[in-house]
Amino acid sequence: MSTKKIVGAALAAALGVTTLAACGDGGKDKTAGASEAPKSKTVTLVSHDSFNVTEAVLKEFEQQSGYTVKVLKSGDAGAALNQEILTKGSPRGDVFFGVDNTLLSRALDNGIFTPYEAKGLAGVKPEYVLDKEHRVTPIDSGDICVNYDKAYFADKKIAPPQTLDDLVKPEYKNLLVTENAATSSPGLGFLLASVGKYGEDGWKDYWSKLKANGVEVVDGWEQAYNERFSGSAGGKKAKGDRPLVVSYASSPPVEVLYADPQPAEAPTGVATGTCFRQIEFAGLLKGAKNEEGGKALIDFLIGKKFQEDMPLQMFVNPVTKDAALPELFTKHGVVVEKPENVAPETIAKNREQWVKAWTSLVVK
Repeated sequence: MSTKKIVGAALAAALGVTTLAACGDGGKDKTAGASEAPKSKTVTLVSHDSFNVTEAVLKEFEQQSGYTVKVLKSGDAGAALNQEILTKGSPRGDVFFGVDNTLLSRALDNGIFTPYEAKGLAGVKPEYVLDKEHRVTPIDSGDICVNYDKAYFADKKIAPPQTLDDLVKPEYKNLLVTENAATSSPGLGFLLASVGKYGEDGWKDYWSKLKANGVEVVDGWEQAYNERFSGSAGGKKAKGDRPLVVSYASSPPVEVLYADPQPAEAPTGVATGTCFRQIEFAGLLKGAKNEEGGKALIDFLIGKKFQEDMPLQMFVNPVTKDAALPELFTKHGVVVEKPENVAPETIAKNREQWVKAWTSLVVK
């Protein structure tokens, strides 16, 4: 993930939208905590680059809690996690946000988190609570799925694919572009979808068929979605000729949000039988200078205010039962009822060898 999240902040940026940096220090003295470490009123959130929150929502938390939030963005999720593992016990902040289920076991095995059962955790959908020791708290979910160009399939009078099985059929030959599983979070997610669907003994055969059916592999999401995919705003400008792309279930609403004028219907659709679900977590870092502030921040992240703000800021879904989705998502998004999943410990054990095998089979 992974560059997630990725999920939509990258898409927003690709469409020419500048996201707000959630620093939220309110101009207060950033050095105050250095001399008053035990009583520090600054709480530091270490995250990947895609973290975002409405300024007013963050300010409300700061005013109610008395804490000032500092956000330390640290590249993609994998790079950010690596830095926390290297600084284990002397973390750069108090809370880490952005480790997902593809990296979760690595984080837990390295012991970088202090267990904390967040207030409000009972309101989180139980299927997202993957760590029973509460070293991490689920914050959001998002689905990596094949997107399709509605206009292309309407013009050709071909039904768009809906499942992984469909993608190897002759009518979809030379239509799909995906990202490299070794260099891209959505690329890895799509590989994991095939593992979840066909098992450890069957995914290689599936990819052999997909390769024979003309799948194109590019380095990353930006190139796949905004250059090669014919259905996106960027792809249209770049004259992309692939009407199928591995992206996100949240991509169609984002296409609507940043179009001018906004269309009545999203120009792209989602093949809901091709999806892999990512879940992002936050954890209290072991050795945090402001442990109480970190706990309060985690409580805030699963609170209704943040959960309902999150979809239009990071283009991911809330994990709490009472959080409502914005109309943009309910009107133009899709509900993925049965995404593919692979247990985090299975991913941790096999990820490297799966990626190596995939590379040898598909790229070389």
